[in-house]
Amino acid sequence: MSVQDRIHEFTSLWADQIAAHPWLGVIAPWGISIASLASGVVTLAVFRRGIEYFPVFIGYLLLLWLGGVVFAEARKARAGRGPTLVWRAVDYTVQTLFHGLLLFLLPLYYASTTLTSRNATFLGLLAAAALFTTIDPWYQAGLRRAPRLEIALFGLGLFASMNVAFPLIGIEPTWGLLLSGAGSMLALLPVFRRPEEPSWGRAILRAGACALLVAAALWPLRSWIPPVPLRLTRATFAQSVAQLEPVQPVTSVTAADVRGWGALVTFTAVSAPAGLREPIFHVWRKNGTVLERIPLSPVRGGVPGGFRTYSRKADLGGDPTGSWIVDVVTAHHQLIGRVHLTVTP
Repeated sequence: MSVQDRIHEFTSLWADQIAAHPWLGVIAPWGISIASLASGVVTLAVFRRGIEYFPVFIGYLLLLWLGGVVFAEARKARAGRGPTLVWRAVDYTVQTLFHGLLLFLLPLYYASTTLTSRNATFLGLLAAAALFTTIDPWYQAGLRRAPRLEIALFGLGLFASMNVAFPLIGIEPTWGLLLSGAGSMLALLPVFRRPEEPSWGRAILRAGACALLVAAALWPLRSWIPPVPLRLTRATFAQSVAQLEPVQPVTSVTAADVRGWGALVTFTAVSAPAGLREPIFHVWRKNGTVLERIPLSPVRGGVPGGFRTYSRKADLGGDPTGSWIVDVVTAHHQLIGRVHLTVTP
């Protein structure tokens, strides 16, 4: 019996089962959704310690790239002919892999996101993509209406993955951001090749041009993207700092106490991967107005509990009453975290 006959036999058997048990027809479209959700739970369980699984993560990413990008044109060429069941299985496998990748990335981006800032938008985009790839009827309907949507999702996944990977090898997050944008376009090279073109020359030119355009577009948008894997592990206002620990940390204090202290101190601890050295700043604001941008010692990665540093502001004006905020930012204005203090009358 040929492969085509076996596929036809299986399809007929499945149709008979649906005819005999109508409830199978209701739940069948959600089968891949259930499988994706189960695989996602497994992914979160296996990778729960995040970047410590970096080598496995890279292997997972390469597998997804092979299935989603390198096979993309082959899958397109096979559409409508041959053993389509095999290619549907490939599609579902790629979808499940992509879903697992997004679930691996989400905790890393969540840890680096300031939810009250604009960089929460990118976290929301990743979460929406993860949900979209989980619900199979949505995913399939979306691809039918916009076939290129799958490539856009792969580009997003590749970009988000590289944006985590580059700082892990010592590249500053901002420069890693630009390299990730360019790299994600170059990784999509097979997609840029048109069927009627005998060589890869034009595809390389298109991919290179897109890489430059994406990198250039990301520069003004860098504040919208969390500086993964940098994250704020501790942050507080305090009366002072002794032996790199905050003394009398506060979230609310009276103006009289602040005058008695003579200054306000902001203590922060920033976690970064080993080998990374990143300049950071404290940007002081009062009632929304920027007062001062204070450079700090560059963060050194690999310090248990995060690299600890602080800034001190003695010039508090005539009346310190109000809402005080200190943003912890990179040299290129990516927001790592934010600290709040209310000074009451």
